[in-house]
Amino acid sequence: MSSVLHPASTGEEPSTGASVGPSSGPGAAVRYRPISSHLAITPPVSVVIPAMNEAENLPYVFRTLPGWIHEVVLVDGHSTDSTVEVARGLWPGVRVVGQRGRGKGDALIAGFRACTGDIIVMVDADGSADGGEIVSYVSALVSGADFAKGSRFANGGGTDDMTFVRRLGNRALCAVVNRKFGARYTDLCYGYNAFWRHCLDRIDLDCTGFEVETLMNIRVVKAGLKVQEIPSHEYLRIHGTSNLRAVRDGLRVLRVILRERSNRRALRRRPGRPRLLDTVPGELS
Repeated sequence: MSSVLHPASTGEEPSTGASVGPSSGPGAAVRYRPISSHLAITPPVSVVIPAMNEAENLPYVFRTLPGWIHEVVLVDGHSTDSTVEVARGLWPGVRVVGQRGRGKGDALIAGFRACTGDIIVMVDADGSADGGEIVSYVSALVSGADFAKGSRFANGGGTDDMTFVRRLGNRALCAVVNRKFGARYTDLCYGYNAFWRHCLDRIDLDCTGFEVETLMNIRVVKAGLKVQEIPSHEYLRIHGTSNLRAVRDGLRVLRVILRERSNRRALRRRPGRPRLLDTVPGELS
């Protein structure tokens, strides 16, 4: 992967003429993006935010996003409020993609298709995630991981928004995945993750609901990708109510686990099936 760590120049503009890595070629121009006072990266970072009627929460979400990211892709899930208008007012240049289907998985797939960055970060639109943590995800990726997986139960993580039933269910499902697929996850059903764009061709997403996170976690293990857990704190949703239903969506997650377990063959591209990145949904004007 063509990425480097480079000292960030405090108070100066990012360098635009350095030569980086064997794939860059001699004298190739690159742009360093300072992400802290001691660290800069060359890969552009895309942030995907699936949103449906989240106009009240978006100011909190966008406020925490770091200014060095390459782009924000907001996937509008048929909102009836001012979600799109608020997003455009908060982040000039935001890419807005209209979701054609339904469900979080469908929205994320649409967002992934629209991304142009080498690194993709998934962030929920309810205000429960701190965009300031993105630096930890990106640091893990440029240091060698393929998939940076957020965990509320790793050392340093936490959650303010999980009932006893959801916590118990998440723990049980996580244990099943670890046992059946040889993973070592501390958290399973969490939507704050980041990965290199090329991973999408290895995990071949094909689900529409909240179970998409579990499917991703299983398939990165099956594909032999290097996973690093990132401690993350989940805050309470600020406005509105979640569409998540513990029993209904827990059963969908279980079905995904059983389906993936029954298919013991290595992931192969199915003949005639379009690649995830082959088609890009139209942006809203």
